[in-house]
Amino acid sequence: MTEILPAGKLPPELLATLLGSLPSDPSLVVGPGIGRDAAVVRCGDRLLVLKTDPITFATEDIGWYTAHINANDIACMGATPRWMLVTALLPEGSTTPGLVEQIFTGVRAGCDAVGATLVGGHTEITTGLERPILVGLMVGEAQPDELVDPRRAQPGDVVILARGIAIEGTALLARELRAELEGRVDPARLARAAGFIHDPGISVAAAARLLRTALGPRLHALHDPTEGGLATGLRELGAATGLGLAVNGDAIPVYPETRALCDALDVDPLGLIASGALLAVVAPEAEAAALAALRESGIPAAAIGRMVADPDHVTLTTGGAERPLPTFAVDEIARLFAARTNDPAAS
Repeated sequence: MTEILPAGKLPPELLATLLGSLPSDPSLVVGPGIGRDAAVVRCGDRLLVLKTDPITFATEDIGWYTAHINANDIACMGATPRWMLVTALLPEGSTTPGLVEQIFTGVRAGCDAVGATLVGGHTEITTGLERPILVGLMVGEAQPDELVDPRRAQPGDVVILARGIAIEGTALLARELRAELEGRVDPARLARAAGFIHDPGISVAAAARLLRTALGPRLHALHDPTEGGLATGLRELGAATGLGLAVNGDAIPVYPETRALCDALDVDPLGLIASGALLAVVAPEAEAAALAALRESGIPAAAIGRMVADPDHVTLTTGGAERPLPTFAVDEIARLFAARTNDPAAS
């Protein structure tokens, strides 16, 4: 029987096999791999950082989302966002000129916010879609000494989480399942959760720049935990660095709004799409400086673990009990949406 893959990211084993078969190129500085946020190519005396990412869950503010989600991964490589292209696939039967203008305005606003210029793309009305899908391609620039390459990470390095979890997932749940959550979550808390896309916001660019400036070569890796949540982001970080992780679950900050929505919907915050948080791997002697720099800029941060030499050692300790870090075959929000599609009575 042919296996049918679930919605969400490809299984990491399959993706690693596919990526491992790709040819190399002498201009390629950082190539494709699990947990690598973007590709880096050498172009003369500068580095170009290339990233593409779709937005498939959100409907509100989808253009703004697209710019920021792609810029996050550019920033995680130590680069500055410069240019963006967007492919917009719009649903047949429900696309209006007003919707198109709204999306275009959102993309422009997102690009302006991250300092990038929208330089082109493609638009079409497509059959078989229930909602708009946007695919962004962003290009950034970096000098060689600015590049943050996760392969620099060492055993004993400290893992820091800037902000908490799960900002994007909380906003999506509050916006997309508002009717279901009304009456089950305090109205003021639900309203705050819906605003998470802007406050605290899904951009990590400022935090990434801050750490790069404050720590220099003592900053060994940055990663933006997105689909699959913090747990998947941590595993991706391990894959990108070639190391394992020992994570202190008691130190992971979870927003009260996230906890409330997750409790109401039976969702695990560790597996909920987490854009807006930033994982940083820093040299042990830089831990205090990293935390101080973030907190002095009004960005909450916590040390949540350490890198270890054994890549198969990926653990979570809570309440003094150690266990393997949970895995999520699909993001919790994708699981939730799929369950409601298959069982409309669930909503």
